[in-house]
Amino acid sequence: MSGLSGQRAWLLQRLTAVLMVLYVVYVGQHFLLCPPTDFAAWQAWWRSGFMALSSTLFLLALILHAWVGGRDIILDYVHPLGVRVAMLCGLWAFLIFCALWALRILLVNA
Repeated sequence: MSGLSGQRAWLLQRLTAVLMVLYVVYVGQHFLLCPPTDFAAWQAWWRSGFMALSSTLFLLALILHAWVGGRDIILDYVHPLGVRVAMLCGLWAFLIFCALWALRILLVNA
């Protein structure tokens, strides 16, 4: 692996962390400053285009963040090549499953 790929992974992890923090702060301040009065108000806010887009971006950032972190841990601590490849494939499959599940939840509830 080249040093550039490590630097790219480092930068991607930091950027996704910033995106996730901004999302959590926005959602938190929204509920602190103007909490929904009932389920219909919450659902209307959640179904808005901005929230749908930002929630999807948050989900993508979360999956990328978990991939980079999990990949780095596996590459650093798992040395046998076969086990390393199996674990990376397992991590990839798990994250894809979680992403599809979360998207299904977001789209069905939208």
